Amino acid sequence: MTDSPIDATELRRRTSELLAAQPPATTDRLDFLKARFDAGLAWVHYPEGLGGLGAPRSLQAVVDAELEAAGAPDNDPRRIGIGLGMAAPTILRHGTEEQKRRFLRPLWTGEEVWCQLFSEPGAGSDLAALGTRAVRDDGGTSRSSAAESGGCWVVNGQKVWTSSAHLARWAILIARTDPDVPKHQGITYFLCDMTDPGVEVRPLRQITGEAEFNEVFLTDVRIPDSRRLGGIGDGWRVAQTTLNNERVAIGGMRLPREGGMIGPVVRTWRERPELRTHDLHQRLLKLWVEAEVARLTGERLRQQLVAGQPGPEGSGMKLAFARLNQEISGLEVELRGEEGLLYDDWTMRRPELVDFTGRDAGYRYLRSKGNSIEGGTSEVLLNIVAERVLGLPAEPRTDKDVAWKDLAK
Repeated sequence: MTDSPIDATELRRRTSELLAAQPPATTDRLDFLKARFDAGLAWVHYPEGLGGLGAPRSLQAVVDAELEAAGAPDNDPRRIGIGLGMAAPTILRHGTEEQKRRFLRPLWTGEEVWCQLFSEPGAGSDLAALGTRAVRDDGGTSRSSAAESGGCWVVNGQKVWTSSAHLARWAILIARTDPDVPKHQGITYFLCDMTDPGVEVRPLRQITGEAEFNEVFLTDVRIPDSRRLGGIGDGWRVAQTTLNNERVAIGGMRLPREGGMIGPVVRTWRERPELRTHDLHQRLLKLWVEAEVARLTGERLRQQLVAGQPGPEGSGMKLAFARLNQEISGLEVELRGEEGLLYDDWTMRRPELVDFTGRDAGYRYLRSKGNSIEGGTSEVLLNIVAERVLGLPAEPRTDKDVAWKDLAK
């Protein structure tokens, strides 16, 4: 914290100083983003020296508004969303000071893209059943940094549905370090260098035609112990920080009125009166109201986060996001009729970001099918809401106290 409290007036003053020192019209975009981070105006609620000023989280909007009005460049949350929404809060909460200073600045500026190595072919909905192994090796490493840190971990396994792995420089990774304890207890959390030997990224072509996701094979990948995040065997607890932030990032993203998937449908309805029917009108009204309720609920959730960490409520937002996207995109296809079945481009591509609103109705319809799987399946999230938000009895779990090695595979 600074000696004097940081309020909106002080933030406006500091933002003005940044704009004067780095005029947006003549400053390189990356240079401006670096200067903004160093000025503590990236995440104002983060500590000084780590992109923030220790100010209330709610005051970020003051900085954002001033910079937007000045035409200042911003980073691209769509491209670096995993780093911003998942890796950064996890590193801030569980990382060492050295890890925070090494990773947060290039993460925020977008110089280093991150991906998430969590899900596996046999551990999707039941993530704690993951089988990727990390074995401690103190007898030598392939890199001097690993040797200086006192050994490394040798990782072998396969991850799947990894967004942006083809672009990523770093990954947040959970692996099993102790198979002799119950599945939630023997997991450790690592920061994995995607350029290291043994990391192989293969595209997964989706129903949309493109390969936005990937599968990642890890073969004798050596990770220095200095890149372990949190304690050995404490990876599940660390991962909860990631997962809670992920669900808020997906389900609680800030949108204007008629932003997101409802926007293209409403525009079509207004511009194409010949497509309207009474039945579609009633359905559109219902979905418009639900989309607006979800948007405002997201704003309320973000306000609740000002004083603390994301909780299980984010699972409810993510549930609503998935259901609405699928219902809205289905309505759009019906509204457009034969046009709704058209698809603009089936070319195999590996995109840098997902663009729901910049593509045609056919793309939105197909892509939205994955919304109820990515970021936690809807079935799992319903259990989380039931147990952790509503306080309902937990489902019976017969494998809770069984060592991972004894579980049926």
